[in-house]
Amino acid sequence: MSSPLIQLLVLAGIALFLILRLRDVLGTREGFEKPQVTQKDDRRLTRDQFEVIEGGPDNDITDHVPEGSPAAKALAAMKGAEPSFNVSEFLGGAGGAYEMILMGFEAGDLAQIKPFLSDDVYETFASVVEDREKKGLTVDAKFVGLRELKLDDAEFDAASGEGEVTVRFIGELTSVVRDKGGDIIEGNPNEVKPQRDVWTFARVMGSDNPNWQLVATGG
Repeated sequence: MSSPLIQLLVLAGIALFLILRLRDVLGTREGFEKPQVTQKDDRRLTRDQFEVIEGGPDNDITDHVPEGSPAAKALAAMKGAEPSFNVSEFLGGAGGAYEMILMGFEAGDLAQIKPFLSDDVYETFASVVEDREKKGLTVDAKFVGLRELKLDDAEFDAASGEGEVTVRFIGELTSVVRDKGGDIIEGNPNEVKPQRDVWTFARVMGSDNPNWQLVATGG
């Protein structure tokens, strides 16, 4: 057998050996496959999860208030009383509630928002609406959007199980006040103005009623 032929057979054997080894390592692929997670990544993920289980900071709380603050401790207690409570989801709902309640008050339509108001807040809103009606005034307002929504404070009463969350809003809206004849006596329908409010919502944590109520308002 000639020397070139022997060399060719040796090279072919080496190539076959390498192909079989690669199949053992990579396996066969058909179509698209997502990237495999390396062992190093597996260890990193496990460590992060372990740190959370062992009592690391709750990002759902520390994203909104300083870690270890009275507000953070109150929010943690609320979660203890109601494990499904989520601060970020609450704030998202608070933004929607702010628009609904504010526009209901401006329009003088309190019936639809009454379930979301404490008795004291409802009575205050009702007295203002009644006073406007006596004077023949109406408010035409349009909600443009939220410029700012920030958790300001939180408290938890362990005895009653009631949690309170105070939220700072800066809304943007157009608003005009009209007299009996429909003439504008205040405001500009084309001018967007900021509306600053600090509202406190309350609810008994763990109760069957999922609705938070507006219990205090401020500016």
